[in-house]
Amino acid sequence: MMPLTMAGVGEQHSVKKIGGQPEMRKHLENLGFVVGSIVTVITQLGGNVIVSVKESRVAISREMANKIMI
Repeated sequence: MMPLTMAGVGEQHSVKKIGGQPEMRKHLENLGFVVGSIVTVITQLGGNVIVSVKESRVAISREMANKIMI
């Protein structure tokens, strides 16, 4: 298991665990980051990570991406 920030651009991974405070976990869940979902890193720009999840592109901060374990 590793944080989403360690994934290479274009790689598909399955979400294994979501850490952090309950509010952050709920926010990520609302964006589509749930255990078992497939995520693909599109690009990493500055402090943000753009990922494809559930047929949508979502930009999240590096802090949030570090809470998503793949």
